[in-house]
Amino acid sequence: MKAIRVHEFGGPEVLRLEEVPDPRPTAGQVVVRIRAAGVNPVETYVRAGAYARLPNLPYTPGSDGGGTIESVGPSVSRFKAGDRVYVGGSLTGTYAEFALCDERTVFSLPAVASFAQGAAMHVPYATAFRALFDRARARGGESVLIHGASGGVGIAAVQLARAAGLYVVGTAGSDRGRKLVADEGAHKVLDHTLPGHFDEALAASGSRGYDVIIEMLSNVNLGRDLPLLAPKGRVVCVGSRGSVEINPRDTMGRDASILGMSLLNASLDELASIHAALGAGLENKSLRPIIGQQVPLAEAPRAHSAIMEAGAYGKIVLVP
Repeated sequence: MKAIRVHEFGGPEVLRLEEVPDPRPTAGQVVVRIRAAGVNPVETYVRAGAYARLPNLPYTPGSDGGGTIESVGPSVSRFKAGDRVYVGGSLTGTYAEFALCDERTVFSLPAVASFAQGAAMHVPYATAFRALFDRARARGGESVLIHGASGGVGIAAVQLARAAGLYVVGTAGSDRGRKLVADEGAHKVLDHTLPGHFDEALAASGSRGYDVIIEMLSNVNLGRDLPLLAPKGRVVCVGSRGSVEINPRDTMGRDASILGMSLLNASLDELASIHAALGAGLENKSLRPIIGQQVPLAEAPRAHSAIMEAGAYGKIVLVP
């Protein structure tokens, strides 16, 4: 099979299309024929060698994918060959024609969803769900500010928050992105390239502040997020590219909380619960992954460059 392989950490150019042996399942494993593989910012950090957990070299990137069951190992009872599925973790990487997976990290893909949408489910939607509901404990009637709301995680957070009855304010850096965020249900959309958008965000909360802030770029925004929190507000750090200076007094008077999160910390039981909710949302169409770009597998370096550019719009997927 063809797969992207990384033999050394570095820039996008280290992503190389190669021929590798087809994977074969053993007990409790399945092989998924990948029709679309999700591309996520975390994979660029790993590829560059700038992440806390690094794989042994060489490796194939990717944990997200949509496709069909190609074969199953002994004792697998949940799936059979031909079943439509999406992948929430892979033993061999999803930037490939086939991926070997533990059956517990594979989930049924409803007929109403495309393979590309399936490839958008795990990292973006599970991250947004865990940030909103497992970490921030968001509840209907609360308010949420979502920074970078036009990207994969951001759109997922907008849809999930609206479905749960929250008041949603999102930010985006392009006209196209802001229209997308509005179309997906945000009550108010702000331009985060403008210097006054934090003041606008506070005004959009009725000057009360936000119960929850979902922060995709903590090293830039966290210090200015804290004064936007309502009493007992929570900011969840989903992404960061460096350090940041904050004033602890901005948390003290509000009894506010700064919460870190990584999807890697979720147990298999937690992931099963998250994906049960996400699968139901896909089926009833309250969750609608937006695909911004479909890029040929051989052009994975271009996808890695694109996902780090400003003006995010939906999900980027690779197509074998």
